[in-house]
Amino acid sequence: MVRPPRLVTDGTPESYRRASFWLDDLVSSGRDPLRPRGALTSDASFDVCLIGGGLTALWTAYALAKAAPGLRIAVLEREIAGFGASGRNGGWCSALFPRSAGSLERAYGRAAAVAMRQAMVDTVDEIGRVVAEEGIDCDFVKGGTVSFARTAVQRLAAEAEVAEAQRFGVDDLSPLDESTVAERFGVAGVDGTQPTAVIDPACARVHPGKLARGLAEVVEGLGVAVFERTEVLDWAAGRVRFRAVDDGMEGIVSARHIIVATEGYGPTLPRVKRRILPIYSLMIATEPLSAEMWDEIGIEHGQTFSDYRHLLVYGQRTSDDRIAFGGRGARYHWGSTISPGYERVDRVFAHLRSTLGDLFPALGGARVTHRWGGPLGVARDWHATASYNPKTGVGFAGGYVGDGLSTTNLAGRTLRDLVLENDTELTRLPWANHRSPLWEPEPFRFVGANLGVTGMGLADVEERMTGRSSKIARLIGPLVGH
Repeated sequence: MVRPPRLVTDGTPESYRRASFWLDDLVSSGRDPLRPRGALTSDASFDVCLIGGGLTALWTAYALAKAAPGLRIAVLEREIAGFGASGRNGGWCSALFPRSAGSLERAYGRAAAVAMRQAMVDTVDEIGRVVAEEGIDCDFVKGGTVSFARTAVQRLAAEAEVAEAQRFGVDDLSPLDESTVAERFGVAGVDGTQPTAVIDPACARVHPGKLARGLAEVVEGLGVAVFERTEVLDWAAGRVRFRAVDDGMEGIVSARHIIVATEGYGPTLPRVKRRILPIYSLMIATEPLSAEMWDEIGIEHGQTFSDYRHLLVYGQRTSDDRIAFGGRGARYHWGSTISPGYERVDRVFAHLRSTLGDLFPALGGARVTHRWGGPLGVARDWHATASYNPKTGVGFAGGYVGDGLSTTNLAGRTLRDLVLENDTELTRLPWANHRSPLWEPEPFRFVGANLGVTGMGLADVEERMTGRSSKIARLIGPLVGH
């Protein structure tokens, strides 16, 4: 059999806290020492085996344990729960979905597109309900997203987004004019343009490390077995082959239902490989900022922020008054390889700091204290899915393209209904049981993926130079879910 490449850490809290500001904060605050739970060290039998210990697996375990308390459920995680994208992301609990409403309408019809958008909007409140009910203190504050339009071309993009939202009648976007933005926010325009903005209320600021680790504790309390330092090597219908990382013991889990929830790390496994493309997104966090600086910047607690550039950036005001800020720009690596060395790219970190200072001049020389990154998962058609085959008992969820903090919750509830064979509104959503085509073999995958990343950056340059909507972006748009 072909073994996946070894990517494990040494299992110490230090190795885990280096993964992100969020995990480091758990240790430095004394909230969670990040000591791994025990590994699975013998053959075992469960009703449901979840591969991966991120939010997809944890929300699925939560939904199943609540709906069917008698189910024997296990989560198998190579490192610790929340080590991957679930503990490294930007902390946007948003209604964003990789495919636009217009794209969904063209593929499935208007009713399906509206249903998908409504499900995503509702998911934000569902997560808020659960964290309150279960006492998960994860800094959840629903303050909405502020998206700034800083050029004339970005204004057109903002107007188009508001118009599309009005056409579908689900997303309640509110445009802000020049005077309102100038009064409330210290954001800079580009080339003399006075910024405008759009506020989307369907987003909450979250500390993703607290959410993932807190949810793991909750599902354990519901009787779910969470095994950490337990590496899945392969699976087939009814069987999961695993290895205990620290002692090398290998064994088999027998399970009627197997859910693959590995997202950007999936390509390290032979049965996922070309189904998901790992693209790195990197982040920085500043030191805590003064109240005077926040007054000038204008972002409130609970708000997330971005602008309408093509090469995506995203940020939030953390509960301890830092800015956590991230963006794309790191390249795809040959063969869908994953490596800790890809998580830190000085060129991208410098770009993020420069971009943040350009966006908010009041930041001045504010110090960056944390730099990190990790892979997110991209399906060939940029279409996330929650799918399950009742004949084999194998399910899969992922392809969130960075929109996973909330979409994982919808995936968990959808997989619950698919596994329990309940015909519900969730199982009739257009993403349920969607099957994306495989990514091309190399070298086509390498060339195409990196052209996409480069193209979005060039589209921003093109718009700044011409003052017109990018032709490059229009060419790439259909390939990235627009």
